[in-house]
Amino acid sequence: MAQYSRIIVKIGSNVLTRTDGTLDITRMSALVDQVALLHKRGIEIIVVSSGAVASGRSEMRGDHAARHHLDAVSARQLFSAVGQAKLINRYYELFREHGIVCGQVLTTKENFSTRHQYLNQKHCMEVMLENGVIPIVNENDTISVTELMFTDNDELSGLIASMMGAQALVLLSNVDGVYDGDPASPASHVIPVIGLDDDDADKFVKPIKSELGRGGMTSKFGTARKVASEGIAVYIANGKRDGILQAVIDGGGDTVPFTMFMPSPRPVSGMKKWIAHSDSFAKGEIHVNQGAYDALTSSRATSLLPVGVTHIKGDFEKDDLVRIISPTGEPFAIGRVCCDSTTAAAKAGSQGSRPLVHYNYLYIEKENNNA
Repeated sequence: MAQYSRIIVKIGSNVLTRTDGTLDITRMSALVDQVALLHKRGIEIIVVSSGAVASGRSEMRGDHAARHHLDAVSARQLFSAVGQAKLINRYYELFREHGIVCGQVLTTKENFSTRHQYLNQKHCMEVMLENGVIPIVNENDTISVTELMFTDNDELSGLIASMMGAQALVLLSNVDGVYDGDPASPASHVIPVIGLDDDDADKFVKPIKSELGRGGMTSKFGTARKVASEGIAVYIANGKRDGILQAVIDGGGDTVPFTMFMPSPRPVSGMKKWIAHSDSFAKGEIHVNQGAYDALTSSRATSLLPVGVTHIKGDFEKDDLVRIISPTGEPFAIGRVCCDSTTAAAKAGSQGSRPLVHYNYLYIEKENNNA
């Protein structure tokens, strides 16, 4: 039986809504019942919930329909503003029936861009958990614009799992897990366990989008791989199955199908987790030679020294995040730089200087073999 003290449960739009886009209150209630049972067992739970936009869209039909044609961003803002209120109110009432208090946390991708904002969010949710409150997290679509949006709530849930030091992340969708073939084929089966080195599973994932949300199995698979490499167990399961959360947490894969991504036995530090999930905020690039590339991707704890740098690209300040680029032009790491771009360019190729990126602030994306 798996024993977790803190888990993240991400509930997808296709779980919470019916085919007509309205909220499935029966399913929502069943999931709250399951979360409440785990909560009363002493497990701290953070819920990352989709469904606000779909809920708002259904509310604005008929007599309440918008009178003017809306572009995609405006429509998303409108539906989210209406739907988020409806969604959190429903969660509040359902959890109150169990004597549990829940609280709303709305965030944007920009809130993860600096270490200060990152830690501020973490502190908020830590205080909620310490006081027995279940955080209900969602992207603040009312102010998010395209370039600053999360890819989807799979990405957001991965960020929350890393930030909060969870032992497990459960991605609930309307499929049973990762299949070894076409999910529609009777000959296909759910892959029960995917290890860190199981590269064959990638070929079974098709780039199909969710009908109601922005995600899909490709997104879930990518999030699961990344989060598992940081030492967090990840599960992809069917949120429409009764008792699915208990089955996942208690290891009931023999009766209910789901896919588990095995966590790395070498957990990543909190600082490196933030760096790993902040690559979209990188300000510039540091290109390295083959020697530096080999050293950084080896099993040894290695900092990036100026002697291994071939050139600097972009403008950045001290403590900004930068991408590290291999001799073949591929990004393979991200780190917090110790000086600005002008100083880094002046030091490039020189010996005897202090590291440009110290190991403690360096996350190797390639195989994550020295994190």
